Amino acid sequence: MKTGITGATGQLGRLVVEKLKQKTNADNLIALVRSPEKAADLGIEARAFDYTKPEALANALQGIDYLLLISGNEVGQRKTQHENIIRAAQKANIKWIVYTSLLYADTSSLSLAPEHLATEELLKSSGIPYTILRNGWYTENYTGSIPGALGAGAFIGSAGEGKISSAAREDYAEAAAVVLTSEGQQGKTYELAGDNAYTLKDLATEISRQTGKDIPYNNLAEEEYAGILKSVGLPEGLAQSIASWDVGVSKGDLFNDSKVLSKLIGHPTTPFTDTVKKALV
Repeated sequence: MKTGITGATGQLGRLVVEKLKQKTNADNLIALVRSPEKAADLGIEARAFDYTKPEALANALQGIDYLLLISGNEVGQRKTQHENIIRAAQKANIKWIVYTSLLYADTSSLSLAPEHLATEELLKSSGIPYTILRNGWYTENYTGSIPGALGAGAFIGSAGEGKISSAAREDYAEAAAVVLTSEGQQGKTYELAGDNAYTLKDLATEISRQTGKDIPYNNLAEEEYAGILKSVGLPEGLAQSIASWDVGVSKGDLFNDSKVLSKLIGHPTTPFTDTVKKALV
């Protein structure tokens, strides 16, 4: 069976390819990417695959049996792009689609949720067997802010005391690889999150411990946080979104204690302390 991986040169996609190569022959894997030349180091076949060019997608999917649809990174364009891919998959007779969605996509207040939920509905009405991986936050979403926090002397956000059940990107990649290479997965929806939840105050405390610097967590009003993000160069729309996602954290949108992810991959998820350590290297 041939498995296609969309977005295979992205941060999650590259990890998925490596995990799949540990479970199946590389000849069974096909990278579906915007720029095939960037996939040369993956060691698998690469095909041009642009989510925004529907007329070429079906041809690129020929001969592929299973498809891992890694959600696009263009917020606001995802529903259209994903629909393009699902329609192409129908034409190419894809036998199974595995989709990376969002934790609690059907109830989450996060602005990301509607596009994911719309994609889930498209999948369910497509007639193609599917599996939905509702991924929680990557711990790296927050550890990427560590350099800025060290420079400013504080970690800032708008998450209050909200608990974050994040996991390392590698944990979610492994889950995708396990699902794609095991029986009885079709029709399932997984809510995936890290084993151990933490608050942003806990994260700041851990950064302080590992660096030997006093880095407090300063909780800000949503608009104030968005304004600071904008002032350091983020586009206004993205700054507003990031601040609003933190508010979602305060409402419990990223808390999950089911440990479904660790059961799926067969070992505990990566502690956030380890991801902090890796970010500081």
